Amino acid sequence: MYPDHTRAPAQRVVEVHHSTPLPPAVPVQPNAVPAVASIVLPDGRVVTGYAVNPAQPEPVAPKPAVSRTAVNVALGGVGFLAVCGGLILLTSFIAALTAFITQLITLAAVIFGGWIAVQIFSASGHRGGGTTVNIRKATFKRNHFHG
Repeated sequence: MYPDHTRAPAQRVVEVHHSTPLPPAVPVQPNAVPAVASIVLPDGRVVTGYAVNPAQPEPVAPKPAVSRTAVNVALGGVGFLAVCGGLILLTSFIAALTAFITQLITLAAVIFGGWIAVQIFSASGHRGGGTTVNIRKATFKRNHFHG
């Protein structure tokens, strides 16, 4: 029955190793000792160790109701409106200054033109050193003047 008929079939020998527990990476509460778990593998080996809870993800901080990008865009719009308002005021100031200078030039032209008109009209009424021409009765015969 057996190949060499002298011995019984070899028994499967299971070696049991006692593990030395490692210090936990995460501090353990003094009253909470982790449980030892044993797992039997399909080939019959037994693996013993501490049960490790899966790592819990860090709690995610709640997102603000308004995104930072939206806040930055809104602040940029407010700044742009402030600049546009300043530009409108600057444009209005330049237009007012232009109108004021135009009025000053017009006023100077009116005053200077009035002064020239006074000089011209007062000279014609002056009887002093001007040339006086007295026209008497004159006779024109055949396009010839006899005076």
